[in-house]
Amino acid sequence: MDEAKVQLHFTISLDGFIAGPDHELDWLAGLTEEPDVVAEAAAACGAIITGRRGFDAMPAEFRAGDMPYDGGFAGRVFVLTHHPEDVRPDPTVTFLNCDVADAIATASKVAGGRNVEIFSADISQQCLERGLVDEIYLHLAPVILGKGIRLFDNVGRSDWALITDGDPLRLPRLRFRPR
Repeated sequence: MDEAKVQLHFTISLDGFIAGPDHELDWLAGLTEEPDVVAEAAAACGAIITGRRGFDAMPAEFRAGDMPYDGGFAGRVFVLTHHPEDVRPDPTVTFLNCDVADAIATASKVAGGRNVEIFSADISQQCLERGLVDEIYLHLAPVILGKGIRLFDNVGRSDWALITDGDPLRLPRLRFRPR
Protein backbone atom coordinates (compact mmCIF):
# COMPACT_ATOMS: atom_id res chain seq x y z
CA MET A 1 0.00 0.00 0.00
CA ASP A 2 1.18 3.55 -0.69
CA GLU A 3 2.16 5.85 2.15
CA ALA A 4 -0.83 7.24 4.05
CA LYS A 5 -1.93 10.69 2.97
CA VAL A 6 -4.48 13.41 3.59
CA GLN A 7 -6.68 13.28 0.54
CA LEU A 8 -9.56 15.31 -0.85
CA HIS A 9 -11.74 12.64 -2.46
CA PHE A 10 -14.89 13.76 -4.24
CA THR A 11 -17.16 13.21 -7.16
CA ILE A 12 -17.40 16.64 -8.72
CA SER A 13 -19.70 18.09 -11.37
CA LEU A 14 -18.32 19.58 -14.58
CA ASP A 15 -18.85 23.04 -13.12
CA GLY A 16 -17.00 22.29 -9.88
CA PHE A 17 -19.76 21.44 -7.40
CA ILE A 18 -19.68 18.55 -4.93
CA ALA A 19 -23.29 19.00 -3.76
CA GLY A 20 -26.42 20.94 -4.57
CA PRO A 21 -27.43 24.12 -2.70
CA ASP A 22 -28.70 22.31 0.42
CA HIS A 23 -26.06 19.57 0.31
CA GLU A 24 -28.27 17.57 -2.11
CA LEU A 25 -26.53 14.55 -3.56
CA ASP A 26 -29.41 13.21 -5.65
CA TRP A 27 -27.47 14.06 -8.83
CA LEU A 28 -25.10 11.20 -7.97
CA ALA A 29 -27.87 8.61 -8.38
CA GLY A 30 -27.22 6.35 -11.32
CA LEU A 31 -23.54 7.25 -11.61
CA THR A 32 -21.35 4.19 -11.32
CA GLU A 33 -17.70 3.56 -10.68
CA GLU A 34 -15.70 0.46 -11.45
CA PRO A 35 -16.04 -1.92 -8.47
CA ASP A 36 -12.27 -2.28 -8.07
CA VAL A 37 -11.94 1.53 -7.80
CA VAL A 38 -14.48 1.59 -4.95
CA ALA A 39 -12.88 -1.38 -3.17
CA GLU A 40 -9.40 0.13 -3.55
CA ALA A 41 -10.53 3.49 -2.16
CA ALA A 42 -12.32 1.82 0.77
CA ALA A 43 -9.25 -0.24 1.64
CA ALA A 44 -6.96 2.80 1.47
CA CYS A 45 -9.15 5.00 3.71
CA GLY A 46 -8.78 4.74 7.46
CA ALA A 47 -10.64 7.88 8.52
CA ILE A 48 -13.05 10.42 7.08
CA ILE A 49 -13.37 14.01 8.26
CA THR A 50 -16.55 15.83 7.37
CA GLY A 51 -18.19 19.05 8.48
CA ARG A 52 -21.24 19.56 10.62
CA ARG A 53 -23.51 21.10 7.96
CA GLY A 54 -22.84 18.26 5.56
CA PHE A 55 -23.21 15.66 8.28
CA ASP A 56 -26.56 17.07 9.39
CA ALA A 57 -27.76 17.04 5.77
CA MET A 58 -26.65 13.44 5.11
CA PRO A 59 -29.22 10.70 4.86
CA ALA A 60 -29.50 8.52 7.97
CA GLU A 61 -27.93 5.58 6.11
CA PHE A 62 -24.64 7.45 5.76
CA ARG A 63 -24.66 8.49 9.36
CA ALA A 64 -25.10 4.83 10.25
CA GLY A 65 -21.97 4.00 8.26
CA ASP A 66 -23.68 2.24 5.35
CA MET A 67 -22.91 4.57 2.45
CA PRO A 68 -19.17 5.33 2.35
CA TYR A 69 -17.69 3.24 -0.44
CA ASP A 70 -20.81 1.13 -0.92
CA GLY A 71 -20.60 -0.01 2.70
CA GLY A 72 -16.97 -1.10 2.32
CA PHE A 73 -15.53 1.58 4.57
CA ALA A 74 -14.23 0.19 7.87
CA GLY A 75 -12.57 3.26 9.35
CA ARG A 76 -13.71 6.06 11.65
CA VAL A 77 -15.80 9.10 10.75
CA PHE A 78 -15.00 12.41 12.44
CA VAL A 79 -17.35 15.39 12.28
CA LEU A 80 -15.68 18.75 12.86
CA THR A 81 -18.10 21.14 14.59
CA HIS A 82 -17.99 24.36 16.59
CA HIS A 83 -21.14 23.30 18.45
CA PRO A 84 -20.72 19.73 19.77
CA GLU A 85 -23.23 20.42 22.54
CA ASP A 86 -26.21 20.22 20.18
CA VAL A 87 -25.28 17.22 18.02
CA ARG A 88 -27.55 14.22 17.68
CA PRO A 89 -25.70 11.43 19.46
CA ASP A 90 -24.38 8.93 16.95
CA PRO A 91 -22.18 6.02 18.03
CA THR A 92 -20.75 5.66 14.50
CA VAL A 93 -18.98 9.05 14.53
CA THR A 94 -16.65 11.07 16.71
CA PHE A 95 -17.44 14.77 17.03
CA LEU A 96 -14.46 17.12 17.27
CA ASN A 97 -14.33 20.79 18.24
CA CYS A 98 -10.77 21.76 17.34
CA ASP A 99 -8.52 23.29 14.73
CA VAL A 100 -8.49 21.52 11.34
CA ALA A 101 -4.82 20.54 11.77
CA ASP A 102 -5.64 18.96 15.13
CA ALA A 103 -8.57 17.09 13.54
CA ILE A 104 -6.24 15.68 10.88
CA ALA A 105 -3.71 14.66 13.54
CA THR A 106 -6.45 12.92 15.56
CA ALA A 107 -7.84 11.13 12.50
CA SER A 108 -4.34 10.13 11.34
CA LYS A 109 -3.63 8.45 14.69
CA VAL A 110 -6.64 6.13 14.35
CA ALA A 111 -6.42 5.60 10.57
CA GLY A 112 -4.08 2.66 11.02
CA GLY A 113 -1.56 3.83 8.43
CA ARG A 114 -4.29 4.44 5.86
CA ASN A 115 -5.50 7.68 4.28
CA VAL A 116 -7.47 10.44 5.97
CA GLU A 117 -10.08 11.67 3.53
CA ILE A 118 -11.81 15.02 3.71
CA PHE A 119 -15.52 15.00 2.76
CA SER A 120 -16.25 18.72 3.20
CA ALA A 121 -15.71 21.67 0.87
CA ASP A 122 -15.11 24.11 3.73
CA ILE A 123 -12.65 21.85 5.54
CA SER A 124 -10.96 21.06 2.20
CA GLN A 125 -10.47 24.76 1.55
CA GLN A 126 -8.99 25.27 5.03
CA CYS A 127 -6.63 22.32 4.51
CA LEU A 128 -5.53 23.58 1.08
CA GLU A 129 -4.83 27.06 2.41
CA ARG A 130 -2.68 25.59 5.20
CA GLY A 131 -0.81 23.09 3.01
CA LEU A 132 -2.28 20.04 4.75
CA VAL A 133 -3.41 18.15 1.61
CA ASP A 134 -1.22 15.47 0.05
CA GLU A 135 -3.48 14.50 -2.83
CA ILE A 136 -6.66 15.49 -4.64
CA TYR A 137 -8.63 12.55 -6.06
CA LEU A 138 -11.61 13.59 -8.18
CA HIS A 139 -14.24 11.64 -10.08
CA LEU A 140 -15.68 13.93 -12.75
CA ALA A 141 -19.43 13.47 -13.20
CA PRO A 142 -21.04 14.31 -16.55
CA VAL A 143 -23.49 16.81 -15.06
CA ILE A 144 -23.65 20.59 -14.74
CA LEU A 145 -25.39 21.59 -11.50
CA GLY A 146 -25.33 25.36 -11.99
CA LYS A 147 -25.32 26.07 -8.26
CA GLY A 148 -24.51 24.39 -5.02
CA ILE A 149 -21.45 23.79 -2.90
CA ARG A 150 -18.29 24.40 -4.88
CA LEU A 151 -15.17 22.50 -3.87
CA PHE A 152 -12.62 25.18 -4.73
CA ASP A 153 -14.61 28.33 -4.00
CA ASN A 154 -12.32 30.29 -1.69
CA VAL A 155 -8.80 29.03 -2.22
CA GLY A 156 -5.75 30.74 -3.58
CA ARG A 157 -3.66 29.41 -6.41
CA SER A 158 -1.67 26.26 -5.93
CA ASP A 159 -0.19 24.05 -8.63
CA TRP A 160 -0.63 20.29 -8.63
CA ALA A 161 1.07 17.54 -10.62
CA LEU A 162 -1.10 15.06 -12.48
CA ILE A 163 -0.71 11.52 -11.14
CA THR A 164 -0.47 9.25 -14.15
CA ASP A 165 1.29 6.25 -15.58
CA GLY A 166 2.05 8.31 -18.68
CA ASP A 167 3.40 11.78 -19.30
CA PRO A 168 2.57 13.96 -16.26
CA LEU A 169 2.65 17.11 -18.41
CA ARG A 170 0.02 15.81 -20.80
CA LEU A 171 -3.43 16.97 -19.80
CA PRO A 172 -6.12 14.33 -19.59
CA ARG A 173 -8.65 14.59 -22.39
CA LEU A 174 -12.29 14.44 -21.43
CA ARG A 175 -15.12 14.66 -23.98
CA PHE A 176 -18.80 15.04 -23.22
CA ARG A 177 -22.02 15.37 -25.19
CA PRO A 178 -25.57 15.96 -23.95
CA ARG A 179 -27.53 12.84 -23.06
